[in-house]
Amino acid sequence: MLTRNARVIISIIAVAAITAATGTRAQSWKPDKPVEIIIGTSAGGPQDRMGRAIQRILQDRKLVVTPMNVINKAGGGGAVALSYVSQHVGDGHYIAVNAISTLTNHITGKSTVGPADLTPLAMMGAEYVGITVRAESPLKTGKDVLDQLRKDPGSLSVAVGTALGNATHLSFVLAMKAGGVDIKKLKTVVFGSGGDSMTALLGGHVDIAASAPSAMLPQVQAGKLRIIVMGAPARLGGDLAKIPTWKELGVNSAFELWRGLAGPKGMSRAQIQFWDGALGTLVKTDEWKKELADNEVENIYKNSADTGKQWKAEYDEVKAVLIELGLAK
Repeated sequence: MLTRNARVIISIIAVAAITAATGTRAQSWKPDKPVEIIIGTSAGGPQDRMGRAIQRILQDRKLVVTPMNVINKAGGGGAVALSYVSQHVGDGHYIAVNAISTLTNHITGKSTVGPADLTPLAMMGAEYVGITVRAESPLKTGKDVLDQLRKDPGSLSVAVGTALGNATHLSFVLAMKAGGVDIKKLKTVVFGSGGDSMTALLGGHVDIAASAPSAMLPQVQAGKLRIIVMGAPARLGGDLAKIPTWKELGVNSAFELWRGLAGPKGMSRAQIQFWDGALGTLVKTDEWKKELADNEVENIYKNSADTGKQWKAEYDEVKAVLIELGLAK
C-alpha cells in the first residue's frame, strides 16, 4: 500500500502531466479551417494590395497550410470590415487589414467598433504624408508653408483625402500644431481620394496637397508637382531621398499612415503566438521586402504586444487633437 507521501507525490506528478499536456496544446494552435483576410476597401487599393500580398506569401511559404481567402468588405472607412471581424469573438481564423481609421472612426463616432473590440496582431507597413505644390508655386519649402500659415492660417487651401480626421488630415494638422499654427483656422478641402487631391492641385483649385507618396510621385516625376517636405521620422529612400522631413526643419512631427492586422477580441494567447510567428517570418522574406519597396511602403513590423501599445498611445494622442478640432464625439 502506498504511503501518504507517495500518494501526494503521484498526485502532483499527474497534475503536472495534465498541465504540461494542456500547455502544449495551447502553445501549438494553428488554423484548422480556411482563414479569411478581410479588407475594408474595394479591390486595388493599398490595403487590398497588402492583404493579397500577405495571403500569397503565407501560402507560398506554407506558413499557413489551410486555404486563405481575401474578402473585400468596403464601407464606412473600414468600419464594415472591422464590424464583421468583431463578430467572430475568440476565433483566430478571421483577420482584417486595418489602419489608423480603426482609432479615428471610433473617436469621431463613425464606428461603434473600437480597439477594445479587437485583438491587435501586427503593424505591417507605413507610408508618410508629404506636402506637395505645383511646380511653379512660390512655396519652395515646408518652412515657407509654416511661415505663411503662422501669419494667416486660412491663407492656403489644403487638399486632403478622404475625410476630416483621417490619417492624412491628422498628419498635416499635427505638423502645423507642432509648428505653432492655429489648427482650428486651417482651410482644409476634402476630396474622395489622394488622386483626386492631386487633380485639384494640378488644376490650381487648391494651393497645397497633403498625401502619401503613391499618389504624388507620378506627377512629380512628370515635372508638374514638387514635394517639399515629408512627415517621416527620417529621410526616406528612393525617389524621396532628397526630400527633407519636418524634423529637419525644426518641427517635431512625424506621423505614420500605418497598415496592420487585427483579429476579433478574445483571441487566445496561443492564437496570437501563432500569428506572431507566421507574420514575424513573413516580414523577413525577400518577397515581402520587394512588395514594400515597389509600393514606397516602409517596413515597420511590430508584433501583437507592441501593436497594442501603439494603438493605446495613438488613440490618446489623436483623440486630443480631434477634440481640439471639434471632430470627436
